[in-house]
Amino acid sequence: MNTKTIKDTIAHIAGDKAKAFQVLDALYERISSVEPQVGAYVNVSKEKSIEALSAVETSKLFYGLPVSIKDNMCINGWETTCSSNILNGFVPPYDATVIRKLKDAGAYPLVKCDMDEFAFGSSCETSCYNGRAFDQKKIKDGPCANPWDTTKVPGGSSGGSAACVAADEAICSLGSDTGGSIRQPASLCGVVGLKPTYGRVSRYGLIAFGSSLDQIGPFTKTVEDSATMLGIIAGYDEKDSTSVNVPVPDYTASLVNDVKGMKIGIPKEYFVDGMHPDVKKTIDAAIATYKKLGAECVDISLPHTKYAVSVYYIIATAEASSNLARFDGVQYGYRHHGQTIHDMYFKTRDEGFGAEAKRRILLGTFVLSSGYYDAYYLKAQKVRTLMINDFNAAFEKCDVILTPTSPTPAFGIGEKSADPISMYLSDIFTIPANIAGIPAMAMPAGFSAEGLPIGMQLMAPTFEEGRIFRVGYTFEQNTDHHIKRPVL
Repeated sequence: MNTKTIKDTIAHIAGDKAKAFQVLDALYERISSVEPQVGAYVNVSKEKSIEALSAVETSKLFYGLPVSIKDNMCINGWETTCSSNILNGFVPPYDATVIRKLKDAGAYPLVKCDMDEFAFGSSCETSCYNGRAFDQKKIKDGPCANPWDTTKVPGGSSGGSAACVAADEAICSLGSDTGGSIRQPASLCGVVGLKPTYGRVSRYGLIAFGSSLDQIGPFTKTVEDSATMLGIIAGYDEKDSTSVNVPVPDYTASLVNDVKGMKIGIPKEYFVDGMHPDVKKTIDAAIATYKKLGAECVDISLPHTKYAVSVYYIIATAEASSNLARFDGVQYGYRHHGQTIHDMYFKTRDEGFGAEAKRRILLGTFVLSSGYYDAYYLKAQKVRTLMINDFNAAFEKCDVILTPTSPTPAFGIGEKSADPISMYLSDIFTIPANIAGIPAMAMPAGFSAEGLPIGMQLMAPTFEEGRIFRVGYTFEQNTDHHIKRPVL
């Protein structure tokens, strides 16, 4: 039962409470079997899962659907730490809007997923749970691993959310994407990961990293499931000032196996020197598949792409510096009991934040400081506008844009952890969609010579997720990459 899609799971349960608990039991049997190798979850508690399922009404459309949740989304009564020591022991007294929407639909939270600390990372290696901290609140000793090869990273920052779906420890999961944190791990783990349009899904209850960039989205086993999940969690929320009040369409209506006459843009800037040859080979094959299916693949240009990483690491760190200022040990989470208030603040933040969090706080504080704001932050925002204009011009020539998701397949655990610049470049293809606020989806497109998944990325204009689902669904129906599963 743990291998089923959302569609098959709901059809199997069909409002039957006994069958809903059978699905939960099957998932926990799988968790017990593979979690010591994968390490996708933190604070595993079957009692919590049973309690959550028991509270759901059997009459709901998606009754009994278990959804694993990234550890930066608040669930009433569940410890939520962002995989950071500074939030050790923080238990939210409310649900994030996406959690409320899941419950309203009949779904329930299954387990919290491991992640890079405060979503700062591309490998899931900056989590405080690495090394079995917090009294062994994680089953695996060490960082979350890629189910296809447990010596490799799952990607990040939503590494646990991708790995649990790939390893069939979950039917589906939720993650957050600030610069590729859904799409990059989805690509590396061989699942479907969607970053919706900025403002399409409420961020209320999501512990913020970069407030103008963050967006919640689903990890699923198929494009159809992705469309289903977005339909559940999307919609206007008055509690989120960045939520956009536009109608939510029936995304499943876009699941049409036909791309004849559609124009797919191929940006030359995304085929860069240093890209792994297996990635280029896989994306070239995907383009050829679309041509055979009747799509027109057109060359386009996104000339300001080369500035994306620089712009992102100015804007994102500036917003992170501001957002993380609230974590000081005074109201919640970890506190060092110093002799003075200054000592308490200083040592709480020093001991509570990991090295990557400190690096980003320092970078962000610098670019926002007097004398540097105009030179860095303001200039980055201006280049952001130029990148938005690039996408607007490109979408006048095509319906969707197709690119690689990651320049390489999954890399080794520890391979890039000492080289932050190399790590940051892992998101070179995913960052532009966050900067522009457009929807983007990663999905399986093939495998490397080593047998590691390689994903392609589809991007569309704002609020046009339906185009992505149509183009992605057509590819999925005419290939078998998404069917293959890792052996654990």
